[in-house]
Amino acid sequence: MFFSNTDRYICAVEFVAKSESTRQYIVESTSGIFNKQGYAGTALSDLIEATKLSKGSIYGNFENKEAVAIAAFDYNLSQVQQLIQAKVGQFDGYKEKLLAHAQVYHSFEQTPFPEGGCPLMNTGVEADDTSEVLREKAAAGIMSWMNSLATLIENGMATHVFRPDTNSSETATTIIALIEGGMMMSKVTHNNSLMDGIVSVIGELIERISNPNES
Repeated sequence: MFFSNTDRYICAVEFVAKSESTRQYIVESTSGIFNKQGYAGTALSDLIEATKLSKGSIYGNFENKEAVAIAAFDYNLSQVQQLIQAKVGQFDGYKEKLLAHAQVYHSFEQTPFPEGGCPLMNTGVEADDTSEVLREKAAAGIMSWMNSLATLIENGMATHVFRPDTNSSETATTIIALIEGGMMMSKVTHNNSLMDGIVSVIGELIERISNPNES
């Protein structure tokens, strides 16, 4: 049977599309497992059970379990980032935008986080002892978040919303430390309302760095 170059191109495109679809299916099906059980606590049998695929199908799309875990972390983190950006996008003022990063974690929000909670906290704590690649991924995620908050604060300083002597990097670090620490305490104690107090503290912090001469 003769296949033209066009036929070969169409077949190649269809193969790539199917492969990408399968990869995405595997990632979405296993993301909650990795986020809840961690890299070390997740076995190949868990992946097979979640996806209903064979070992060959899974490892035909990913080099190994770590590769699946990395893709799952990226997926979970992107979900949280989208939730935060959606909340931030509801506000125009820099103070409100900054507080919105914390409000996403307020119990009253009932934010639909990825199954298992915050991937930065879950992966960062476990990966420090199990996977250097995943630890670096979590570290990069935290640094990206810090830079985003610092930029938001600096933009507020430039428009006189925040005090000119505000240390944007330290303030961003403090906000993230409060959020992640609050998430850990809430998870350990099974008391989500603990985050409400953390959100209030962050609100007070934002008020302290706010320029008193601006409304």
